[in-house]
This record gives sequence, C-alpha cells and structure tokens, in this order.
Amino acid sequence: MKFQEALYTKRLFFDGAMGTMLQEAGLKPGELPETWNLLHPEKVQAIHRAYVRAGVDILKTNTFGANALKFGPEHGTPNVEELVRAGVENARAAFAAEGREGFVALDLGPTGKLLQPFGDLPFEEAVALYAQQVKAGAAAGADLILIETMSDAYEAKAAMLAAKENADLPFVCTFTFDQDGKLLSGADVTAALATAEALGAAAVGFNCGLGPDQLIQLVPQALQAVDIPLVMNPNAGLPVEENGHTVFHIGPEDYAPLMVPVAELGVAVLGGCCGTTPQHIAQLVAACRDLPLPPRRNSAPSVIAGYGSAVGFDGMPVIIGERINPTGKPRLKEALKSGNMDYVCQLALEQLDKGAQVLDVNVGVPGVNEPELIERVIVTLQSITSVPLQIDTSNIEAMERGLRIYNGRPLLNSVNGKAENLAEVLPLAAKYGAALVGLCLDENGIADSAAGRLKVADKIVGEAEKAGLRPRDMLLDPLAMTISTGGENAQIALAVIRNLKSRQLKTVMGVSNISFGLPSRDAVNSAFFSLAMEAGLSAGIINPNSGAMMQAYYAYGALSGLDSGCKKYVEYFADLPQVTLASKSQSTGKAAAAGSQELALDEAIIRGLPSVVEKDVNQLLADGKTALSIINEWMIPALNVVGEQFEKKKLFLPQLLVSADAAKAGFEILKQSLKTGNASEDGEPIVVCTVKGDIHDIGKNIVKVLLENYGYRVIDLGKDVPPEKVVAAAVENGAKLVGLSALMTTTVSSMAETIRQLRKALPGCKVMVGGAVMTEEYAKSIGADFYGANAVASVHYANALFGKK
Repeated sequence: MKFQEALYTKRLFFDGAMGTMLQEAGLKPGELPETWNLLHPEKVQAIHRAYVRAGVDILKTNTFGANALKFGPEHGTPNVEELVRAGVENARAAFAAEGREGFVALDLGPTGKLLQPFGDLPFEEAVALYAQQVKAGAAAGADLILIETMSDAYEAKAAMLAAKENADLPFVCTFTFDQDGKLLSGADVTAALATAEALGAAAVGFNCGLGPDQLIQLVPQALQAVDIPLVMNPNAGLPVEENGHTVFHIGPEDYAPLMVPVAELGVAVLGGCCGTTPQHIAQLVAACRDLPLPPRRNSAPSVIAGYGSAVGFDGMPVIIGERINPTGKPRLKEALKSGNMDYVCQLALEQLDKGAQVLDVNVGVPGVNEPELIERVIVTLQSITSVPLQIDTSNIEAMERGLRIYNGRPLLNSVNGKAENLAEVLPLAAKYGAALVGLCLDENGIADSAAGRLKVADKIVGEAEKAGLRPRDMLLDPLAMTISTGGENAQIALAVIRNLKSRQLKTVMGVSNISFGLPSRDAVNSAFFSLAMEAGLSAGIINPNSGAMMQAYYAYGALSGLDSGCKKYVEYFADLPQVTLASKSQSTGKAAAAGSQELALDEAIIRGLPSVVEKDVNQLLADGKTALSIINEWMIPALNVVGEQFEKKKLFLPQLLVSADAAKAGFEILKQSLKTGNASEDGEPIVVCTVKGDIHDIGKNIVKVLLENYGYRVIDLGKDVPPEKVVAAAVENGAKLVGLSALMTTTVSSMAETIRQLRKALPGCKVMVGGAVMTEEYAKSIGADFYGANAVASVHYANALFGKK
C-alpha cells in the first residue's frame, strides 16, 4: 500500500524524537546528530527499531539538518548524499529487522537561515539546498518526504518546490506555531496550511514548540483551512534541565490521554517530537489505533495569502487595489522604467490605508524586462506588507517568475478560454498553488451575451480541474464592458455573476471598465459596484482611493447584513485610522522628502522605507536638527512603536526587520554627523552567538540587528561557537551582557556549559538566552539571567540593564 492510499484508509503513526534518544545513547554536546548515520548506524537503527516495536507506521530519517550549509568536504564533514543515503537505509533496516513493513520519511528540517528579503539566504539557494537532499533521499528509496519544524512559510515553499521538482514522492509539511497560532514569520494557521495544501502537500499539520495540550487549540482552525489530512507531532511538553540533562514534563503515561482528544477532534496522523520516546509512542498507539479515522473533508474555503494572514472570498467582497497598473498612469510608467520602487511602495501603502485587502501588481511597460521587474516589485512589496498580491500579467515568463518568488498563495490574473493560453497558464497555477482569475473570453473574443460568457467560464473551470485546480481555486471575471458602447453591457456582466454565484463559483471584476469614455465616472462605477455586489461579486478590482467606491462598499456591507452591527461602516465614516502610527510631523514639524508625499521620518521607519528615511534624515539635517535630536526624537521612538506593536502581535517579524533596516539606513547617515563617531562602536558591548553544535542563527541575527539600532556594540561570534570562545570574547571586550541562542534540544547542554564557564570567568556578566526550545523555566534551570521570548524582549532587557530608556 502506498503512503497516499494509507493516509485515507488507516490511522497512521509517526515515531517520536530522535535527538532525545541520541543523547541517551551517548551523543555528546556539539556533536552533529546526522553523522551517527555513518559513525554509529547500529545505534540509530536501535532507536528506529524501538519505535517500530512501539507500533509506528512511519519512521523519520535521522537527516533533520543534513544540508550543505554544514555538511560536505568544505566543512570537514561527510557529504549530504552519504548522510541521507545512510539515514534512509538505517530506517529501512529497522523495519526489516522487526519483520514489519512501514514508510520511511526523508526528514527535512529548516536550514537555519532566514530567506531574503528579510535574511541573507536567496530563495533559489534554499531550493537548491533542499533539492540536494531530496534527490539523495529519492535515490535511496524513501517513501515520502517530511518537511518539518517550519517557522517560515517561505522556507517551507522552497522545500516543497524542491520536493516537487526533484522526486515523484508525496510530501508532508508540518509547521511550528506559537501559542497564538503564528509562525515566526507571522503567518497564521490558515495562511500557512492553505498555502502548503495548494502547493500539493499530501498532509499538513503541526510539530515541535508546544505540547499536545497547547497545540490542540489550533486544530479547529486547521480543520477549517484545508481538506487534506492533518498531522500532529507535539513535544512532550516544555523542557527543563535536571542534573545537566534536558527533560520534558509530560511522561508516557500522560502523553496518550492528551493525544486522544486530538485524534477525536479530527487529526488523522499522530506522533511525537522533542522529548517523546518509544514509550510515549507505544502508549499513544495503544490509545488511538482503533479510534475512527476522520471522514474526508471537502469544505475548506477559497483563500489567498501573503506571508501573513489569509484573505477569503466567502464573506464581504474583497477589495483588490488596482493602482499598481501602468495603464493610463504616466508617472507609474516612468517609475517602473527607472526602477523607482519608492513610488510603487507609495501607491501600495496609499491603497492599504484606504482599505485594499489585496494589491494588483501589473508592470507591463514597453521596453522593460518584465520577468525581472515583476520579481523586483513583488519582493519589494512583500518587504513592506503582508497582504496578498494579485500577479497581473500575460507574459508567461514573468508569470512564472512572479509565482515562483512569491511568498504565500497568490492570485494569478489571468487565464482565458483560448486553448493555447489554457495550456500555458494552468500548469503554472497548479505547480505554484495559485488561485486563478479566469477571463470569460476565448478565440471568438468576448461574447455579447451572458450565455456565451458562461459557456467560456464552464470551459475554463473544466480544463482547470483536469490540470489539478479545484473550482474553489477559480475566480471568474465576466468582463465588464463600457456602457458607453452598449447599454446592455452592465446587465450582461451582472447576469453572469448571478449565475456563477448560484453555482457556488467565485467571481472577480474590474469594475471601472463599465464607465470608460463617460464623464463623472465615479458615479457610474460606484452604482455598478453596488449592483455587482448584490448580484454576488466575490472581489472587486477598484481604486480604493475613490471615496465614492469605498462608501458604496461599506454601505452595501451594512445594508446586506454582511457587516454585522454596521461595525465597519461606522468605523469608516468615523475616519478611524487603520494603523495608528503617531508621527512627529504632527507636533514637531514634518521631515519628509520630495516624492514621499510628506511621509515623516518616524512613519518611514515604521513602514520600512529606507530610501525615504535617508531623504528625511538629510532634510532634517539641512533644517538644522542635530544627529542626536533626530535619533532621540524620531528614530528611537519609531523603533519603540514597532517593538510595541510586535509584542502585541500587530506587527510580525518581517515588518520588524524591514523597520530595523530602514532605521539602519538613517543611522549610517547620522554617524557621520556625530562627534563621537559611530554610536554602535562606542556603545556598551554585548556578545552574541549560537551555541556549539547549532547552526541555526535566525534568532541571533534578529537580536543583533535590533541591539545595534539601539546603539549597542554587538560582537557577533556567529554560530556553532564553543564555550571557550564565548568566554574569551566577553573577557576581551569587557562585556556585561552575553546573548546565547539555540534551536535544537541537542545543543541546549552546550548553552548550559557556556553559562557555567561564563559564571566562572565573569561572575558579574549577565546572560540572556533564547531559541525555539527555550522557556523561562528552562532558562532559569540552566542558570540564565533572562529568557528572551522574542528579539524585542532582549532589547528591553539590555536597556534595563544599562539604564537606557
């Protein structure tokens, strides 16, 4: 029986922790677990066999971190192919030794790097890293691919594309969420899981970070987000250190009772992660094996997503901002030709402030390299906003470039009923998991009747289903034609919308086309928009800067009952701010540069616009402001606003990082004006690193960036740093604070040893710790002074320690 068949015919069980068991078998602090596939295959097989005896159906290979960032001749370690082959063979041998058949899952963990534009790892390099592992795993005979412990949906996409492009194996993707249901990168449960399902995952779910009693809270949202089976591999609770060893507070006898309600709620595949042992899994299997398998679901909503939250099409019509389209916009044409991303960002932010939920992105200007330009615009926009984008192009090369680089699940505009176009576009939408706009036109043009356009719509939906797209993935455009050339054009479009709505098919339309060639177009557009919404329009491509259009939108919501209690209507007409970012421009004079529409310095930092920050800083200096006053009155308060919103989960990691980069651009100018030179060189020294044996430095790098922006001199020792080097750096620099990071449970002992050596050499030095495996209790148990739940908390601690406001 193949894995995908078994998913729907029996309850499947993954194994539990590998790192925990390797430590018990003698894995030393700082030793790379994957090397045991070659050095101690008998011990790895013994662990696998214990899980097979516990009753598991799927063994995860000991290849979680086996990527080229830390393995290969250049690192003085075995190459990736050897480790992966041995990992698959060890798992397969364990099933054979126990006389059982089962599935071997090639285990792919995170690279430990943050992807561009928020980090330094290019997307295609991430794909290549995973592709190397996938090829080796497929060649070695793996049955499926498990992409796990993903805290960044963009990295998960890189791994899933590598799986799709380099093997014919099913893949499962599990994410590591916090208690609020957010990834480190800011994606919520619906956005992450729906994107993975659209990309072709056989199953999706949760692993690591939390215990079953916490993860169960996220299951209802997951069940509503996707139709494919759910997986849950929790930790055995939260870790603590006892007598120099990492232990987890949920024992085998408690684990199974916590997992039974998870299974009863509808999670199909169960297992464990950090701290779970063969004993945990044996009791889990005994308690849950005979529980009924959840029925197949076919009710997930149609959603698209940026890197943050998802946008669905089942409630109020969705507003798609139309302004990033050069048609009839000479200034935008010139900006696109010259590469002026500031103006593009300005158009995006204006539309978002006015209520757009999705942004159309069209860069079709003669004389430009459209594939390169659309990639640049998408990456730029996704560095300042988490809302979904509509990739609007007829250039097939640009279409694929945009779909590939996009972070999330995009809306692709568009396909039509022409056979050639269907053949080109549908495979791209299916491969990259896009929702798709279908234009009701074909080789015969645009039909002059509703029946003719509906015939094309049905053809598009039918061909899309053959390509692997579901009807819910489609938004059909009836194509509003101007009433100036035919009075029946409005009624034809409305009739198409009503018919498609009656068949539960979604619709989208460029509303303003209806008034082309007429005076006072807003009057016609807004009236037609109201009629279209009443007919069942799912999404309108409109100008959200138009007061008439937005007033029609909110009035329709109130009148239709879709806006419960008229809340959105009242908020709109009360002119409540969408994002409250109090600017110094309101009280101390504006600091804005030409072309930024008087965007104040602090607002530009919060928005994450480095080039605008540079202009504003130079303008303030020209106006006679001192560097210190600019820092203290504009820049630090702006960073504080970002930090507060991050802690309140109103902003997420990507926004935090782009704001920090924007502030850094300003600091680079100001340090030339500071009499003391570079503030970060004269600030209090803080040593930071990722501890011995751990190459995951995302969290450490984020902390470094923020600390530097607050004026600290950060000595970054990098990753995989032995305790002795940390102590030496702290002594040499007279550091009163050291920051240590660890992602893996197998490296926390290195963190504890580092703290012990620091206490001996520098008793007065404070130590703050962080990382995915850390908790406040765990931090205390290994002797740390402070646990940083996030990067902003680490800045607060440093400021308190050094007496900064």
